[in-house]
Amino acid sequence: MDPTKSSTPPPAPPVMGAPVGFPPGAYPPPPAAGAYAQQLYAPPAAAAAQQAAAAQQLQMFWAEQYREIEATTDFKNHNLPLARIKKIMKADEDVRMIAAEAPVVFARACEMFILELTHRGWAHAEENKRRTLQKSDIAAAIARTEVFDFLVDIVPRDDAKDADAAAAAAAAAAAAGIPRPAAGGPATDPLAYYYVPQQ
Repeated sequence: MDPTKSSTPPPAPPVMGAPVGFPPGAYPPPPAAGAYAQQLYAPPAAAAAQQAAAAQQLQMFWAEQYREIEATTDFKNHNLPLARIKKIMKADEDVRMIAAEAPVVFARACEMFILELTHRGWAHAEENKRRTLQKSDIAAAIARTEVFDFLVDIVPRDDAKDADAAAAAAAAAAAAGIPRPAAGGPATDPLAYYYVPQQ
């Protein structure tokens, strides 16, 4: 038998659209469905560390609030005026009588609400390297926190400032080679679904 001739027939020509077999290990396996998106939109390490620190501060804040509530024995002194709270409660015409404890509970709840919103706003101010809490920080805290969605219409964001800041951030990110989601997407998770109320 002639060594230059083979007994096997020549391979068939490739067919358009037919799958092609590649040797194992020739290409890396495809990433998991969410892995690429997480890699593409991953915040820089400094921002991620800052967000983790803010989350830890909020966790410590709520733990301290819980301890303070458990240890409270003095219900006579309040940071917010009970008469004003009672007046707001009586603004609802269906409310006829208010127990003495109700304004006390509302005063404490309002205080905790203001403190948490301040903590979240302060975290936004620190992200922007400022030491002054501004209306835009509170608006950003409201926009980032799903629980505060009921305040979105009450505390509107300053669109002109936000557009300038977003453009500056996008330019800086593009210069650094960091991909960013399109404008208008949620700040915390660009791939998460968010609810837009009907108008």
